[in-house]
Amino acid sequence: MILHQLLDYEVLRLIWWVLLGVLLIGFSATDGFDLGAAILLPFVGKTDVERRIVINTVGPVWEGNQVWLILGGGAIFAAWPQLYAVSFSGFYLAMFATLFALILRPVGFKYRSKRESATWRNSWDWALFIGGFVPSLIFGVAVGNVLQGVPFRLGSDLRIFYDGTFFGLLNPYALLCGLLSVAMLAMHGAAWLMLKTTGRVQDRTRTLGTAAAFASFVLFALGGIALYFFVDGYAVTSGGDMFGPSNPLAKTAEVAPGAWFANYGAYPILLIAPVLGLGGAFLAFIGFGARKEGITLLGSFLSIFGIISSVGVSMFPFILPSSADPNASLMVFDSSSSHLTLFIMLGVTLIFLPIVLLYTAWAYKILWGKVEASDITNKGGHAY
Repeated sequence: MILHQLLDYEVLRLIWWVLLGVLLIGFSATDGFDLGAAILLPFVGKTDVERRIVINTVGPVWEGNQVWLILGGGAIFAAWPQLYAVSFSGFYLAMFATLFALILRPVGFKYRSKRESATWRNSWDWALFIGGFVPSLIFGVAVGNVLQGVPFRLGSDLRIFYDGTFFGLLNPYALLCGLLSVAMLAMHGAAWLMLKTTGRVQDRTRTLGTAAAFASFVLFALGGIALYFFVDGYAVTSGGDMFGPSNPLAKTAEVAPGAWFANYGAYPILLIAPVLGLGGAFLAFIGFGARKEGITLLGSFLSIFGIISSVGVSMFPFILPSSADPNASLMVFDSSSSHLTLFIMLGVTLIFLPIVLLYTAWAYKILWGKVEASDITNKGGHAY
């Protein structure tokens, strides 16, 4: 028996769907607090030293955290090449804006404190804010558009035709999802800063974090209500063979009101995802008020886990529905790479993902502890 046949094709597809979710959650839970801290930077730090404290809570770890984003993009490219092609070409301008904003982060970290000029440093602080706010907003806007369906078509040769525009992405529901993403990551960044700082910085962080947790709860609830009443889902009407070769045009699909909630009716246990999304935000809200650092960070993580998982289980088995031609929608089972490719990738992942996790855990252990003003003013240190 050929080795890759040890796992059935549909099982491998499901495994990679789960792994993609793990990578997205891993990115949001690690680099998410980096982005959130950058969003809060101009508001929780009122002096140069205070802002340097905020920067130094994430400075030593942000590069490692961003690996999760690279892994997620690589997983999409290798496991679902058509998903990669549609999303990275259709959302080209949005991706370019995200990339530009992300580039501001390393430049800001390196150059921000190179000059004593207050104008110079203040300008870089706002550049870091942009580097946190813009990606957070665009990631949420992208998810909002995916839930509504993306305007693309497939030719008979599976060539992709994208009919949308950049400004078409900025529709009300997508912007609501974008605001939720900003609030969620600001909440997570505040939870991290409360854990890593003291004094006035921590006090301001608690105030803004409480507001962000409340906003996350409300916006997630509003997003779910709007999804139910105003956004139609997608459903397969025929075809969609889980075991067959990848061909999105081998099925038929339709727009169906309430379809994104069908999985919860069929499998009520899946309701744990939105419950965690709301409950985690509420727990973080309580944690901020009670000054419980560990509980607050746990609550923000559970909220991130629940919100992202809710999107995945609501859409399953769709991963990118098409509003221009529902039959061309991409699903977990009809747009993946080959059986052999998925198996080889899984083997590589099982080897290297534990290494990444172990190194990340070791790095956090070494760099654990609060960042104090003395760490910043100590000229012999290596503070940003």
